Amino acid sequence: MRAHHIMTKDVITVTPHTSIEEAAKIMLQTHVSGLPVMDDTGKLVGIVSESDFLRRSEIGTGRKRPAWLQFLVGPGRAAADFVHERGRKVEDVMTEDPITVDEQAPLEELVRLMEKKGIKRVPVLRGNTLTGIVTRSNLLQAVASMAHEIPDPTADDDHIRSRLTRLVNATDWRPIGFEVTVRHGVVHLHGIITTDKARQATIVAAQNTAGVKEVHDHLCLVDSYSGFYVESPEDMEAAR
Repeated sequence: MRAHHIMTKDVITVTPHTSIEEAAKIMLQTHVSGLPVMDDTGKLVGIVSESDFLRRSEIGTGRKRPAWLQFLVGPGRAAADFVHERGRKVEDVMTEDPITVDEQAPLEELVRLMEKKGIKRVPVLRGNTLTGIVTRSNLLQAVASMAHEIPDPTADDDHIRSRLTRLVNATDWRPIGFEVTVRHGVVHLHGIITTDKARQATIVAAQNTAGVKEVHDHLCLVDSYSGFYVESPEDMEAAR
């Protein structure tokens, strides 16, 4: 999937000269956490988000640095903070030159940018024209929409067993002596693990295999130091 497949197309924008009060009202009324900022020529020049309203003099949250730290940061930084905390227009608080992507950017690139830069939204451009915006909510919606996959006609018991065994055995956390039995889409997992994270990963692998209807855990946990042996929670519950 690419950016244009999941982006919000009808983007609400403001200008650098929009007042702080107006921008805050727009965000509250439209339930968005960030607004692209467009100049008079329609060029994207910034983005204003909820975090830009955290340090404001109106609510008494301006930065209060001790004198020695104020000296270290210098007058330039102090002046910039003053503008950010007391400015009356969007241009005073917005992030300039925001990170953007092209419409054809793959989702992997989008997620990598969000993680690396610590951002929650990325404007999407076609050339120099803003065509949409991708937020973390858009990615969440994409995950939800992909949950209902088209049934795989080859997902019979033999294919399920083969695919799951091949997938798990290719990992570093594969259970020792891993075995899979499948009947009518119901999977039973057998083997020895040394960490419960490996149990969780094996179960997730099974749940994500096309055609699987139910997963039963029979993986035994063995402590690598003491050799202490524990049956799976499911098997222990069944034995009670």
